[in-house]
Amino acid sequence: MTMAGKVAIVTGGAQGLGAAVVRLLSEAGAQVLITDIADAAGGSLAAELGEGARFLHHDVSSAADWSAAIKAAEDAFGPVDILVNNAATTQRPASVEDFGEEEYRRIFEVNQLSVFLGMRAVVPSMRKAGAGAIVNISSVAGLVGQRAAIGYVATKFAVRGMTKAAALDLAPYNIRVNCVHPGAIDTPMLRQVTEAMEGDPVGDFCRTLPIPRQAAPKEVASAVLFLVSDGASFCTGVTMPVDGGWTV
Repeated sequence: MTMAGKVAIVTGGAQGLGAAVVRLLSEAGAQVLITDIADAAGGSLAAELGEGARFLHHDVSSAADWSAAIKAAEDAFGPVDILVNNAATTQRPASVEDFGEEEYRRIFEVNQLSVFLGMRAVVPSMRKAGAGAIVNISSVAGLVGQRAAIGYVATKFAVRGMTKAAALDLAPYNIRVNCVHPGAIDTPMLRQVTEAMEGDPVGDFCRTLPIPRQAAPKEVASAVLFLVSDGASFCTGVTMPVDGGWTV
């Protein structure tokens, strides 16, 4: 799955799953623009990877920032071949009756609006490249409902539907659009959600899965690498769970 000569943008690429995707793309030969709001971590990762990587501070809910990201990638490396819409946020546990309007609007902007803005912004660059591959990161929460997660579930289901709609819209340009649905992955975002909980709820749940453990970010990143590679050249509109059998 060589990425030699490919130009990629990975949002939320400074840490966790995004950083794992960045590393695999770089190891495979791609030139990568890492975008995030975590400037120190993103800058450090780009410096570690060398000339084939750049970091850009990027608010994914801003159309202007998306224009700047595309320009930065093209100025540094050339037309964009790959976009991984990975940036996301989570919500505090709250039922539909207890979740605030402003909280809902914020999670919508980061998790859903950003995916629309990113796909729309990258199309002209991918058309210049002659082809493209987009992977949107959803969640198992985009496949099954979860209690106390109305905003997160809504946005992750939306990412799944947007992927299928965009796959149909962009197929005439040889741009493939696919979606990955991670399960319980050991990332800073998941640890942030569970750190205030008693005991080991994530570990206890993962031990009930068909593959009875939590996953490492690289295990999800490998699925992303496949979907953006030429090995997946006949795959578009795919929604791929990487969840240890959670949704089986």
